[in-house]
Amino acid sequence: MDSPVSTQPKLLSQLNERAVLRVLQANGPSSRAEVTRLAGVTRPTVSKAVASLLKSGLLEEFDAPENGRGRPARKLRLGGATSQVIGLVIDSPTCRIVTAGLDGSLRPQTQREFDTPDIYEELVATVIDHIAALSSDDTITTLGAGISLPGLFDYREGRSILSPNVPVTNDRCLAHDIAEQLGLECAVLQESDALCLAERHFGLAADLGDFAMLDASTGIGLGVLINGRLLKGSSGLAGEIGHLPIVPDGIKCGCGRSGCLETVASDTALARLVSHRVGQDLDIEQIVELVQAGELTVTAELEQVSQQLVFALVTTVNLFNPQRLFVHSRMFDLDDTLLGRLIERTESISLAPSFRDCRIERARGSKREGAIAGIIEHLTDSRVSSARPPFQNETQT
Repeated sequence: MDSPVSTQPKLLSQLNERAVLRVLQANGPSSRAEVTRLAGVTRPTVSKAVASLLKSGLLEEFDAPENGRGRPARKLRLGGATSQVIGLVIDSPTCRIVTAGLDGSLRPQTQREFDTPDIYEELVATVIDHIAALSSDDTITTLGAGISLPGLFDYREGRSILSPNVPVTNDRCLAHDIAEQLGLECAVLQESDALCLAERHFGLAADLGDFAMLDASTGIGLGVLINGRLLKGSSGLAGEIGHLPIVPDGIKCGCGRSGCLETVASDTALARLVSHRVGQDLDIEQIVELVQAGELTVTAELEQVSQQLVFALVTTVNLFNPQRLFVHSRMFDLDDTLLGRLIERTESISLAPSFRDCRIERARGSKREGAIAGIIEHLTDSRVSSARPPFQNETQT
């Protein structure tokens, strides 16, 4: 075991590497001199950190064109030309996977979808096949994979506790099982947390330290960011408002109880109501397509579900007093006036001081962007081995 004295230089080097990564994440491609100035450290310190990061594939150096005369300037940027990360969204009824550079730029041409298997071993095998295919280019190094996972997830153990919508993952350690077979670093995020990171990195929350994310898609989930950190609870289970008992003797929820909020206030709840009326099983994507084509109306069902969704909005505003509240749902694609109506109803029954300090908006980020943001943050923060990354899963083999 390393002594405290021998460990200190290594820790300092890792801290310096993380500082360089943070500078480039915040400012984009920069010269070594610019990194030195922005990081507030010496030039030799930056040179040493950059050399290590270039070797790992987290950074790249390139010739940037100059305006005017002179040779092109050498600049640093986050890896992308010769390295990549993978984002995986586990969901029902389909899973999605995509690659991106270390700057978070998604590569849509690599996106793939597959039906969510009913057997866990098949899920792991399918994911591994897709990751292997996306990593088959010998000129590009895959540095890690981020996974957005629905349901209750224990961050301490890296284990899914209960996923009503994807029960095949219950009591499983998906990141560990993938990493063990591929030797690839992985990080899991509960899907509401993934949406929070997506909004912070790619959406409307770049400058916000306090906000909430209400996910009303497959189920109902809530992510809350306070002072720049995710509120997770003692074991990572904070924010599970989707399983509040709302309807006495309501329909059975995937969690085993009846009348949970997510059975009446989500995209899935809307799809179930519409499917029952038309006598045909439709998912939310099909419903959106039919409504936008003028072949289906869902006014009554949308009104019924949105009334229940107001309860989730009011609960979030009153309990957490967020600066901004984002809502993730395909229901907004069915009616352009829906968001305005939700805001009016929320204002009418929320605590007035809490509502006055909160702005409600539609989320811009996606779960796949959240999975990408999660693995990038994990790789950045894990440069300091003694600091526990915010989405830690002990998956290195």
